[in-house]
Amino acid sequence: MATKKVDLLDVVQQILNLNTKMRFVAIINAKGNIREAIMKTGKTNLKSQKEEEHFCKQVAQRRSMRKEFDRSLGKVRYVHVEREKVSQMVIYTRRNIVYFTMEPEMPINTKIRLITKIKKITADL
Repeated sequence: MATKKVDLLDVVQQILNLNTKMRFVAIINAKGNIREAIMKTGKTNLKSQKEEEHFCKQVAQRRSMRKEFDRSLGKVRYVHVEREKVSQMVIYTRRNIVYFTMEPEMPINTKIRLITKIKKITADL
């Protein structure tokens, strides 16, 4: 049975289009390299390209560090960091990491619904 190749650009675009307050979406591999990423049109990046790449490497490192507690606490469902200028979310798939940012004033119940939708979109990654 042949496996279907996932178009990462399409996946990133689908996620970005879920809500008008989305800013940035990236698919990152286990080593922290960006496989695909898009900044929403009209939004300005809060980090330089070098800072973005460094941040993605750290996201991958934190994933491996969190695995240490999977046995006692269970697997991580998602990570949510609320900053003054941006909300950052991370979802782990089997082989990749989905990192996305959104405007910080979004209600938490909206964020939870987005996480659920993004998990469905990225289930095959």
